[in-house]
This record gives sequence, structure tokens and C-alpha cells, in this order.
Amino acid sequence: MQVLGEAQQAAWRARTLPPVERLAGGLVSVPVPIPDNPLRYTLTYLVPGDHGLVVVDPGWNSDPGWSALISGLALAGAAPADVTGIVITHVHPDHHGLTARLRRASGAWVAMHPAERESLRRDDPRPHETMARWLRGFHVPDAEIADLMAAFGDDVSRHMAPLADADVLLEDGDPVPMAGRRLRAIWTPGHTPGHLCLLEPDAGLLLTGDHLLPRITPNIGLQFDGDGRTLERYLDSLARLAAYDEHAALPAHEYRFRGIAERAAEITEHHRERCAEIVATVDRLGAPTVWELASALSWSRPWSQIGAMKVGAVAETAAHVDLLVADGRLIRKKEALLTN
Repeated sequence: MQVLGEAQQAAWRARTLPPVERLAGGLVSVPVPIPDNPLRYTLTYLVPGDHGLVVVDPGWNSDPGWSALISGLALAGAAPADVTGIVITHVHPDHHGLTARLRRASGAWVAMHPAERESLRRDDPRPHETMARWLRGFHVPDAEIADLMAAFGDDVSRHMAPLADADVLLEDGDPVPMAGRRLRAIWTPGHTPGHLCLLEPDAGLLLTGDHLLPRITPNIGLQFDGDGRTLERYLDSLARLAAYDEHAALPAHEYRFRGIAERAAEITEHHRERCAEIVATVDRLGAPTVWELASALSWSRPWSQIGAMKVGAVAETAAHVDLLVADGRLIRKKEALLTN
């Protein structure tokens, strides 16, 4: 894999914001900060057309984030009034949070995949109760649930609050409605049900959102109301991206790179190894619950230090378990898991 965003990589290592940069095809990358988050920023992309520009993933809704976005527009010789459209790769707050504010300032349309719009319409008046009930389904102890809810605090409500609705729906293969630019949606479900990548064939670019990142693997966790095929869909989507290996990857976090097929293969292998570890751990533990299994797996830091991210760890473990059950490598027996 070849690093293309060397200044971005240097800033990532230094834990600072990277610069605003002009890219091939006239695109501009703008780092929008994420407060109190190890990801630190979202890379927002400005895509100019014949009549104004489209903003891809405006970023987290905060005053510093808004200032960063406005400054990036100014460095590109533009202002909110020049924004004609907003495309959302997926509706997580670090991508979609500033959309409503930017739409109010610009009058721009908002586009996303239909599955993302459907998830926005599930307004939940009691998000903490929904998350707690979901965790109990994996046999997370009540004391742990209480600790997790306290650690998340108001972030649960913010993360699950309805955000800006769509004006335009983009199915797989649909063109983004802008003159003077061949920008096309590629549906890549997994990280979320309606995650989109965006192909710019003339400049040789693929905007990968959170689907494909150069250093970390995105969270592929079972959704609150998912059908158990989250990881299967993600791996299928990864395989599709190998066809765009000649394109430079413009991810939403970290830094630009080349080597889409290689990186997709690395992440696929990571999930295969994870599945093998899960089967071996179930065999070793005997008949664990999903919670017991998750706490016994290897993570990037010790389980006792994961904190609130245990929710994501449980979701990822559950997604792998569902794939292994579907493949016949694990069996569910009431609340416990067994090897087949």
C-alpha cells in the first residue's frame, strides 16, 4: 500500500489536524475536528462542478467543526452559498452532524442511500433503554450495562438523535446530480446498512468513507435491528472494491492511499483470523455467552481498559458470531455458543 497523503499521515502521527489540500480533479480535502474522539477528525471532501460544489460528509456538529469547514471552503475559493449539494457516505454523527447547519446556510440538497434514510426515520424516544435492552440480549450483566450507560452519558442520545433527512436518494450506480462531474455512488453496506463510496473515474479517485481505511478496520457490528448479515455484507462489499484498484483511495479518516485491492484483502484476512479466534475461544470456554466471548478475545488494548467501547466490541463479536452460525461453524443453544 502506498501512502499518498504524506502530510495527512504526518499529522496523524503527531496527533494534529492535517492541512486543507487540493487533490486531483480539483477536489479539496478539509479536516473537520471530532471533539474528544481518538479519530480526531473527519476528512470532508469538496467536489467542484460547473455550477457550485458538492460537499461529501460535512463532519461533526460543533462550532470548531463549523469553523474548520468554512475555512476549508474559503481556501477553496468558495463559501456556503456555493454549495449546491451534500452527499453523506453514512449517517454517523462524525459525518452527518453538520449537514443540517450547512443546508440552512446554503440551501443545498442532501443525498444518501435509501437504507441510511430508513435508519434516520427510526426516531427512538428512549435511546438509553434501547441500548440497554440490546446489551441484555447478549447477556451483558446489569452492573456492566449501568457502567456503560454512565460512561456514554448524553452521547447515546446524541448518537441516536434524528439528523437531517435526505432530499435525494442514491442507489448503487446512481450518478450524483451535478453538472460537469461524473461522480457515481457505489453501495457498500457493512459499517452501516446504506454506506456509500463515491467513484470519480475521470480523476481516478474513490471516496471510501469509513468502508476502507488505511490503518484501522471500521467497526462492523451487529445493528440494533439488524438481520444478522452485517459482516457478510461488509465482506462482499470489500470484494467489490478490488475492481477499482487503479484508483486512489480518499478515506474519511487518517490519510489518502493507493492499493485498494491489497487493503481490502488485508481487512478480509483480519476478519477470517478473527473468526478462527472466536471458534477456538468458544471451544476453550465451553459454552460462553456473547458477552463472555467478547471479554475473552484479543483487542487492541486490555479488556479492562476498553471502557465504553465495550459496546462496539460486543457488536463486532455478535456480527462475527452470526456469520459463523450461518456458516455452520458455531451453534446457538439458548444463550450459549457451542462449536459444531
